[in-house]
Amino acid sequence: MKFPTPLTRGTLIKRYKRFLFDAELTDGSTITGSCPNTGSMLGLTDPGSAIWMSEHDSPTRKYRHALELVEADGTTVGINTGLPNKIVEEAIADGRVEPLAGYADMRREQKYGKNSRIDLLLTDEARPPAYVEVKNVHFIRTPGLAEFPDSPTERGAKHLDELGDMVDAGNRAVMVYLIQRSDCERLKICRDLDSNYGAAFDRAVARGVEAIALRCHITPQEIRFDRLVPVDEQGL
Repeated sequence: MKFPTPLTRGTLIKRYKRFLFDAELTDGSTITGSCPNTGSMLGLTDPGSAIWMSEHDSPTRKYRHALELVEADGTTVGINTGLPNKIVEEAIADGRVEPLAGYADMRREQKYGKNSRIDLLLTDEARPPAYVEVKNVHFIRTPGLAEFPDSPTERGAKHLDELGDMVDAGNRAVMVYLIQRSDCERLKICRDLDSNYGAAFDRAVARGVEAIALRCHITPQEIRFDRLVPVDEQGL
């Protein structure tokens, strides 16, 4: 996925109220922008961090700038939680995600479960439908190891249980963890920060839900799928 317009470089002053951040631009001026990530963003909000922002001219937007990338731990990290579905959809459409290749049709945001919507629904006459849920990942504490979640997520646990229901109904269900950074060699479930999600993950895998992790290559010009990395299912 290429950014539609060039990103603007700056320095993070602070991120606050979950939705906002202040930054200094390269010309020395300061701005307030929107942060398209309501999570904790652990390890990615240090004042002085180099950042990249998109700019928007729409008169309906309160803030011109939106935070897109943060440079941390010697790599560039994507923080926009509105992008993972697009990145995964593009990679599947190009046939680059081997476990999800070969389906004839792909649809977004389809109703399923208990008043929920699945991120992607893959269908083909030759096999059962595949219900694909996408989660954004950017948390790291140990070099080379991505972790999810970085804060408690009841909604995430609910999605895992509903994916299990889809398997029980004879379908295929796949949880895709999109790692928006390039310095991770595997992913594990962060049980110490959310034990309920860990338990839900164990239930889902035991019911037949598949879990795959996709690592990204990130530059100020684009974010794209790089390769699959193993998911550590320890805890089962």
